Amino acid sequence: MIDPLLTMALTTGLLGSGHCLGMCGSLVAALAITDRDGRGSLLFQLLYHTGRIITYTLIGLAVGWIGSAFAFTDSFKDVTRMLLVSSDLFIILIGLGSAGLFSYLNLLDLEFPEPANALLAGVRQLLGGRKALIALPLGLLLGLLPCGFVYAMAIIAAQTAAPVKGGLVMLAFGLGTLPVLLFFGGTVSWLSARIRNWMLRGAGLTVALMGCYNMVQHLKEIGVIP
Repeated sequence: MIDPLLTMALTTGLLGSGHCLGMCGSLVAALAITDRDGRGSLLFQLLYHTGRIITYTLIGLAVGWIGSAFAFTDSFKDVTRMLLVSSDLFIILIGLGSAGLFSYLNLLDLEFPEPANALLAGVRQLLGGRKALIALPLGLLLGLLPCGFVYAMAIIAAQTAAPVKGGLVMLAFGLGTLPVLLFFGGTVSWLSARIRNWMLRGAGLTVALMGCYNMVQHLKEIGVIP
């Protein structure tokens, strides 16, 4: 049976990719520009997105390992329990905020556009003489772009307290973003701002559901819920 957390992570990536179009859509469009003979574009995009998803997975492995280090330390058990429940509440709040229930806290508030814009500006300068060889390292680098969804999913991955499962959560999230971004990379902007907004709301709701799911599991572990 597939872990519900992985299914929700995949769904979050799929719906959240509408926001990715707004954040780095111009870059994805630039990557879609081919040589006159049209060769290399698909390979470039596949390698780029592979690098991005590898970075997400490595983040999941790292934070899952950090979470396991806390979870299996007796002296930190009480603190860990408080952190888990608190992070569940935080995930629920930012998910509901992104879904439109209130405006004072949402996933977009976790982003820092200035560093991202500076990084993207530098990347654009490299695109003039791009080759497929730079696509993979470019994806590895841009997987670190400040993104509220990545932060939220990293928190959830850390809550698994298991490197492998944390990596799988981030892998599922990354794979979920692939269809929209890959298709967009080979065409033009076909999603209206209204559709992207509804996708963002759906992604926020899914993030909130993941927080609720984890909270139930954590409350069961500490005996609050039988």
